[in-house]
Amino acid sequence: MADSYLRLLGRPLVPGDLPVGEAAQWLYEQAPFAVLAHNVAPDPVFMYANKAAQQRFGYSWDEITRLPSRLSAEAPNREERQRFLERVQRLGYETGYKGVRITRSGQRFMIEEATLWQLVDDEGNLHGQAVAIPRTSDI
Repeated sequence: MADSYLRLLGRPLVPGDLPVGEAAQWLYEQAPFAVLAHNVAPDPVFMYANKAAQQRFGYSWDEITRLPSRLSAEAPNREERQRFLERVQRLGYETGYKGVRITRSGQRFMIEEATLWQLVDDEGNLHGQAVAIPRTSDI
């Protein structure tokens, strides 16, 4: 994730001076922002959610990594979310996204200033999409 982010956006997702293992641990356990990623299945499922994302969305690791990512938005907001995902597929990434999401318990909240990017490896293979969410607010 961090490599794709750096290649596409030209800036690091994790502190640049950390060894790879420590960077992965920092992103999962200590990052002050939520990060989620879904796969390339026809109905994409989350394959990663750091602790900040699990807490905000109200799911455990086991629950969120079985959740189709479309269910993170309420039905009326899914069409707008899908248009956003399609723009990212065309452009590689997009920043400044704002949209309504829903927790496991049904609480609505706003994600703000989110960055979504394609998860592309060094050989150009697409593995999914990831999002970094620096701010949220209750609705």
